[in-house]
Amino acid sequence: MKTLSNYSSSSKAMTQSYLSHLECSGCGKQYNHNEIHTFCPICQSPLLALYDLKRVRQTVDRDEITSRKKGMWRWHDLLPVLNPENQIFLGEGDTPLLSLPRLQSELGLSNLYVKDESSNPTGSFKARGLAAAISKARELGVEKVIIPTAGNAGGAMAAYAARAGLKAHIFMPKDTPHANIEESRMAGAQVILVDGLISDAAGMAGEKARAEGWFDVSTFKEPYRVEGKKVMGYELAEAFNWQLPEVIIYPTGGGTGLIGMWKAFAELEALGWLENVKRPRMVSVQASGCAPVVKAFEKGASFCDFWINAQTVASGLRVPKSFADHLILQDIYDSNGTAVAVTDEAILESQKHLARMEGIFAAPEGAATLAALKKLIRQGWVHPEERIVLFNTGSGLKYLDHKG
Repeated sequence: MKTLSNYSSSSKAMTQSYLSHLECSGCGKQYNHNEIHTFCPICQSPLLALYDLKRVRQTVDRDEITSRKKGMWRWHDLLPVLNPENQIFLGEGDTPLLSLPRLQSELGLSNLYVKDESSNPTGSFKARGLAAAISKARELGVEKVIIPTAGNAGGAMAAYAARAGLKAHIFMPKDTPHANIEESRMAGAQVILVDGLISDAAGMAGEKARAEGWFDVSTFKEPYRVEGKKVMGYELAEAFNWQLPEVIIYPTGGGTGLIGMWKAFAELEALGWLENVKRPRMVSVQASGCAPVVKAFEKGASFCDFWINAQTVASGLRVPKSFADHLILQDIYDSNGTAVAVTDEAILESQKHLARMEGIFAAPEGAATLAALKKLIRQGWVHPEERIVLFNTGSGLKYLDHKG
């Protein structure tokens, strides 16, 4: 097993992370975080990064983190990069949590918010996960990275790989939004356009990775993208004065953000940093043309079936089956949450609604959360006084030339 090539005794003194080890989310086997790992070879489950939370609780001041320089890496104690020299930073993190006064009034709610991830580098929340994954890959001595993508993850990976000096190879469906293709090529990545879906791109990327030694940073095929995404959960807790909202409505393709935030809430609770330990009800939103999580949730299943003939205008939701489907479903069940499918028509209508009422031009995936909220209001699943957070995962500008 390849070990950390540039982590010497001198750099150990500079360690800013309390990373302890990796643990399989399926069988519980532990792995050394100083070695390059993908997923568990025993049970084929994702690996998760665990931290020495007892030491964090003893030595890290919660409120001191708030005073640090803005950005994702101010949470370095609970992120996996050991040496700060390996942190690849383009300005990701600390995105705004915006109230939606006009919408909440129209919908009969009191506390409606959107966490607007469109201000991240490359215009989407994917910057968070790829910042963590590429930073850790560089720290582990990786020189070339590969990814299959529905769009935004490819652009983010290309940007961070460029800044880290790594070679990047990307497989995308041919009908990926043009902006995603061009931003990836602009950053120097080799982009291969694929006939088919992200699942087809994943197969090709995996084959090339195995044949030529590329490191695969696919969703949950490595342990660290979820660590960048979990910081969204830290930021929410901080924004609500170390309490948590009652409801989080999140668009779900690969599910990294949903799983990451649930992990963040567990870590915050273990650290004793929350003023109120009641966790949010997590709502997974998918498009009706590709809703494997919704279908599995409605059956009470632990895993998803592969969704045949996936179609939706929201390219980031066109994921026929997530590698971490078991974790997505478990987190929804544990939170007493739910899963909601919305039509493309409802997504596009909500995209216009959000822009005209609040001036926010959301990506289709982000607009899907508003469509889901309307559905949940009709069902009586949410209550008027609850604090409800929608996630807009990217900028609508990146989809302007996309015909779906």
